[in-house]
Order: sequence, then structure tokens, then C-alpha cells
Amino acid sequence: MKVLAIFLLVAVAGIFAGEYAEEESVLVLTDSNIEDALTEFQYVLVEFYAPWCGHCKALAPEYAKAAQALAAENSEIKLAKVDATVESKCGEKYGVRGYPTIKFFRNGKSIDYQAGRTASDIVNWLKKKTGPPATVVENKEQAAALIEKDQVVVLGFFKDAKSDDAKVFIDVAATIDEIPFGIVSDEDTFKEYEMEADGIMLFKKFDEGKNRYEGEVTSENLKTFISGNSLPLVIEFTQESAQKIFGGDVKTHLLLFTSEIESDNEVMVAYKEAAADFKSRVLFIFINTADEDNSRILEFFGLKKEDVPAVRLIKLEDDMTKFKPETNELTADAFKGFANKVLDGQLKPHLMTEEVPEDWDSKPVKVLVGKNFDEVAKNKDKAVLVEFYAPWCGHCKQLAPIWDELGEKYESSDSVVVAKMDATANELEDVRVQSFPTIKCFPKNSDEAVDYNGERTLEGFSKFLDSGCSKTEAGQAMDEDDYDEEEEDDEEEEPDTHDEL
Repeated sequence: MKVLAIFLLVAVAGIFAGEYAEEESVLVLTDSNIEDALTEFQYVLVEFYAPWCGHCKALAPEYAKAAQALAAENSEIKLAKVDATVESKCGEKYGVRGYPTIKFFRNGKSIDYQAGRTASDIVNWLKKKTGPPATVVENKEQAAALIEKDQVVVLGFFKDAKSDDAKVFIDVAATIDEIPFGIVSDEDTFKEYEMEADGIMLFKKFDEGKNRYEGEVTSENLKTFISGNSLPLVIEFTQESAQKIFGGDVKTHLLLFTSEIESDNEVMVAYKEAAADFKSRVLFIFINTADEDNSRILEFFGLKKEDVPAVRLIKLEDDMTKFKPETNELTADAFKGFANKVLDGQLKPHLMTEEVPEDWDSKPVKVLVGKNFDEVAKNKDKAVLVEFYAPWCGHCKQLAPIWDELGEKYESSDSVVVAKMDATANELEDVRVQSFPTIKCFPKNSDEAVDYNGERTLEGFSKFLDSGCSKTEAGQAMDEDDYDEEEEDDEEEEPDTHDEL
């Protein structure tokens, strides 16, 4: 009887195992079956998405293409998706706070996916996580097939695959997820690629076509070589390239804003010529201003469409510091001169500012810009509470009526000023704004600004001001999870700007 019961259980399990809805080779999972899938399949990449999310829509065709490529290879790796706006239980269980959230499950245990969002990026990352860091290339036909398959491929030619240099190569391969690596010991393949001795070659479908590594084989040197050669000399900023641009080792970016993006365009030719001198030091990027999705980036740099073509430089690791060239020339020499001056510290950061409105102080809430900020906010005779906002920010719009009411309450005060500043159009050398709205008090008789993180209510703001902007009344700074929740809310209103500059 027990044998029969066990047989029936196994049979029932066999009937229901693997019965998942599927769209373009992507499993469609729900609250009720996600655990079954994570148990049944050893490797599962799961995208938690929202139907309205612009980034999810952009990812969908690449995600499906990756799933289909793996299915064609009879891979054990499965790609799945979950509508987390409907399947809320699993979204909550796996800590989904924004869209898309992508997690890789190996035997039910998850890690975050943080690589690129093209099909090849996804496939290469998954293969690195489930197989050897470098493919053993047996012959020249396999080498040719590997090189042909991807935009960038790195081959290590080592007659002794266990040599010290080969070990460094394998170690580096294990740390770079988006690029496929191969290791070659076959003599005919050495000859095919004119490798007379051990060496490393990066093959790519752009610019020079290939780069040979020169010098001592160390982990740091090899990573620098790969990072400096695995992106085009000039790369377009797109949804697909964003991860590679921001995730790379080069954090100084020169940006060309233009609507004329043809490669033989005079400006583009000059831009590419200049880029060759800054490999591994400055990433040269162009942004197609004819694409409406890039309007927010123009705004971030204080540019309008009538200002382009134009160039700007940004240092990501230095609080997103921006630089503006001293000339409007768009020549190779001008691009080189601008980049060199920034690298040599000869150019001051460019701080955006609007002109002071004629009626800036006509209403209870005073309007500040870069040109009048110090005069008003740093007046030590008064406590000045400033909201740094963005015109598109949903939370700022919700705060607006409360802020106006607060201004009216203190309009006749001799010791308090309530003000606001559009931080997307005005920048300050000594005040950094990382999120919207940011609220800071510049207290009376003090040089130190106090961040306000309390309740965004009339009562909360009033109590803070009446205390003299006391730190004890300023509230606790939001932790990372709280900030993510607010970002998620704003993303619902502005879903297509999450990854932009």
C-alpha cells in the first residue's frame, strides 16, 4: 500500500512539474508556482517587473532573445518573469523595491543580477555563473565561432594551460561577467592567429578589430587593458549601453550632445579622433538629442535643444561634478584641450544657475537660484529653510501646498525665511543634492547647514523652525530601504528615467 501511495505521489508530481505558462521561451511565474520552479530548475534568472515600467518594456525583447538562445542550446538555465504588481507575495519575499528587479537563483538561493541588459550580456553573465570562467578552445574552428558570436571576446593563448600567466587569466575571467573568455593551447590555433608565443588577444567588432595585450600579466594590468578596449572609442548612450557606461572602470565621461549621429559626420569624425588619445582615462559618449527619451539628460546639464551640438564633461566619482568647455569649437583639438584641462585640474567645475527672477521675494516662499543663494540663505541674521526640488518630482508636487502654507505662516517673521530652489537648474559649490526633495536649514548665526528628515507636515516644519533648526528636531535620515520606497513611487510617475544621468 505504501509503495502504491509513493508511486501516486511521484506520478502526480510528474504531471504538474514543469507546467508553467511560457512567453517567447520565458517562464511566467506566479505567487503559487515560483517556489516549484526554483525547486525544479537548478538555475533560474527571474525578472520581477511592472507592466507600466519603461525599462521593463525596453528589456523585454532582449530578455526573450536571451531565453531563446539558451533554449536553442538545450541549456539548463531558465529565464522567468513575475508581474510583481500582481504577484505581490513573492515580490515582497524577494525584496522587490523597484522595477525591473532581476535575481539569479542557483538551487533556490539568490544573488542580484547587475550586468548589462542586452541578450548577449545576459547569456554571457549566466554562463559565467554556471560554468567555467573561460571556455577551453580545442581548435581554430571553435575559436572562430567564439569570436564571431559576441561583440567582444578575450582569448588567452597559453601552451601550458596551467602556467602562472594562464592562472591570472582565468582569475580575471572569473571577475568579468559580460565578456566571454577562451583559453587556447592548440598549436594550429596559435598559428591561425599569428601567435608565436603565449599571449592574450581581445577581439571586437568595432574600431581596430582586435588588441594584443603587452606587458607583465597581472590581474590589475589585464583588467585595465580589457576595460580600456572593450568599449568603442565613441559610444552612444542608450538603454542598452547604460550599464556598460556606468559600470565600467572609467568614471570621467566626455559627452557630445548632437542630433547628427552619422559616423562620417565632421563633428563625429573629430570626436573619434580625439577619443583615441584618452583610452582608459576618459570615456567619449554621444547622446542623440533627437531622441525624446534623452531630454532629461539635457536638462541635467542645463542644456536646451537649441544649444546643441555641445560638449560637457562629468566626473562620476567626484559628486557628479560637471565641466563646461571655454570654447564652443567642435574640433579634435578643442575636444582634446577640454579633456586635458579637466584632467590637469586647470578648469573649475561648471555650476548651473538661472537668472534671479524679478519677483523672487514677492511671495511668502522666496525663490532662490545660484546667483542669489549665498546672499539669502547664508544671511546669518535669519534661519533660512530651503526646499531643493525638481519640477518633475512627484513628492515635490505633493509637498508644494504645505510649503506654501509654511511660507505664509512665517511671512512676517524677522528671523525666519522659507525658500525653494530648482536644483535641476541651479547648482552650488558647497551644497550637494542627491534626491528630491532635499530640505536644509541654514540656521541663524551659523555656518553649518542642518538636513531636515522629519515629517513633511506643517506641524513638523514649524516645530523644527521654532527650535532654531535644532538637530534633535531634524528627524532621522531615511535608511536605504526607505529611500528605495520613495524612488519606487517616483518611478511609477516617471518610469523611464531611473537609469539616466
